[in-house]
Amino acid sequence: MFGKLLLLFTVVPLVELYLLILIGQSIGALPTVLLVVLTGTLGAALARRQGFSVWARINRETQAGRFPANDLIDAVLLLVSGVTLLTPGVITDVLGFLLLIPLTRAPIREFLKRRFRTMNLRADTVRTETIYTDYTVGPKSDES
Repeated sequence: MFGKLLLLFTVVPLVELYLLILIGQSIGALPTVLLVVLTGTLGAALARRQGFSVWARINRETQAGRFPANDLIDAVLLLVSGVTLLTPGVITDVLGFLLLIPLTRAPIREFLKRRFRTMNLRADTVRTETIYTDYTVGPKSDES
């Protein structure tokens, strides 16, 4: 886990910085800064709009007595999308826009659902093995 966090908070920003420098050398500093501001502003506005739409679907589903699993996952993905779009960088912008577009968000949501099921099955196995393990209290006897 530490290695993944280290990668996330050190390597990714360094790669982002390198890419922004390359873009700045190619198109100039001011257009690069404007591009970063534009993607952040546009992405935040689109994420907000999508978020309100998902929030309305969640309300409709719960009022109808149904659990809005897909919409809840979409809401989390849109939150991540908004955060990554506000973070300056090329990689984070690509990830943010992929999570923002419903067509590309759906396969990511399905992947996460499969992952959650796998994690839940593993947790159930551990719980079941713990519950049904034979515990003896007191000294062991040689009776078999």
